[in-house]
Amino acid sequence: MPMDVDTHVALGLDQPTPDPMNGRSNNDIVTALNPPEDAHYEPCSEAMEETDSAGDFVRTKGWNASSIYPDTERDVSVYLPPSGERRNLNLIIFNDGAGYSALNGPVRATRVLDTLYARGEIRDTAAIFINPGNPTKEIPISPSPIYNQQSTQRSIEYDTLSPAYGEFLLRDVLPWAAATYDLSFSNDPSRRTVCGISSGGICAFSVAWFHPNEFSRVISHCGSFTNIRGGHNYPYLVRATERKNIRVFLQSGENDGATIFGDWPTANLTMAKALEYAGYDYRFEYGQGGHSLRHGGALFADTLRWLWRDA
Repeated sequence: MPMDVDTHVALGLDQPTPDPMNGRSNNDIVTALNPPEDAHYEPCSEAMEETDSAGDFVRTKGWNASSIYPDTERDVSVYLPPSGERRNLNLIIFNDGAGYSALNGPVRATRVLDTLYARGEIRDTAAIFINPGNPTKEIPISPSPIYNQQSTQRSIEYDTLSPAYGEFLLRDVLPWAAATYDLSFSNDPSRRTVCGISSGGICAFSVAWFHPNEFSRVISHCGSFTNIRGGHNYPYLVRATERKNIRVFLQSGENDGATIFGDWPTANLTMAKALEYAGYDYRFEYGQGGHSLRHGGALFADTLRWLWRDA
């Protein structure tokens, strides 16, 4: 039975997470960012190849044209396929985009896309790499006292269980990208993917959960299915809601984060079990790594093959 609002408030569940508490802090996540167990994960071989032709990669700094998140600015980068095709494109969106596009990073997503395209393994695909917004006006700090303005804005965008971020993509980002670069994207939700790590991972799931007719492919690396803004409720919602036509790739590891907000390995295991219980098409890769993109990057080309196997 759902908890009534009065009980929710009486228990203090409407308040920011106290920090520190019991000698622990949400800064405990730092110990999981680069554990020794991550050292053996290297970028996938497809990220290390250089093809004869590469897609275009264009950066826009300080983009501030959002109606959903006004008074913010952010960097947005767009990758266009090597073929030069600009119509009916497959689409993949990366939250915390700079971490995925960095050519010396653990994923090197544009090189993976170049390689898979050169091998004939994927269709013409555009990628949009979006960084979280930087507020240009002061906002209240939440959901924890250790957060600053920018991390609060990121949490508002990524951790909130609502349709808002999907609407941001549909109403703000995609029309802007289409107009700026003379593109059109496929309307088939199975050819539209959202990807992210940590809070960006749960955000990727939220986009598909609230907009399954627009985005139906999800990649969540170390997803924050913890109680930052109620994300620990997703396993119940998955079990108790009619199955949606979405395909989900989850990744986490034994040394993923543990903070006052929750335990990331347990949260991702619980989410995977919920998806299995409800009959979803999902894959869960559970390794030894921490709260980073190292393991996800090692699997990235294989992740796309699995996720896009019939697209």
